[in-house]
Amino acid sequence: MAGTIDARLSELGIELPSANAPAGNYVPFVRTENLLFISGQIPVVDGKPGFIGHLGAEFDVEDGAAAARICALSVIAQAKVGLDGDLDRITRVVKLTGFVAATPDFKAHPTVVNGASDLMAEVFGAAGAHARAAVGMSSLPAGVAVEVEAIFEVS
Repeated sequence: MAGTIDARLSELGIELPSANAPAGNYVPFVRTENLLFISGQIPVVDGKPGFIGHLGAEFDVEDGAAAARICALSVIAQAKVGLDGDLDRITRVVKLTGFVAATPDFKAHPTVVNGASDLMAEVFGAAGAHARAAVGMSSLPAGVAVEVEAIFEVS
């Protein structure tokens, strides 16, 4: 049934943001056969990069998870554009990669990226179960604390 994912988003009280414009010489998504690759999405808050800083310094784990969730909302927004508005064409969340700007002693990268993973499970149910990497970085674009990219299987 068309609109099932949109109805689920509404039921969860989630409004997708506008898809972010690329910040460089790349495209926000690429579709090849039955896969949709979404370029890394940063947490945009009020139209500008948010969560500037590092986990373990300016931000704690809960802040990082909130930033990852915002990134994941942007991932879904890009997917919606890439699928001509039809999120029901997503048959599986294949993989998420979460990049976490953190202090050298920070160790909770997976917990931070759970903010994105949990959203995928909430929105896509069983099809939201995915492979994942949570990677620590010394810095990320625009100084943000988290970035998330995704691969979806689509029909």
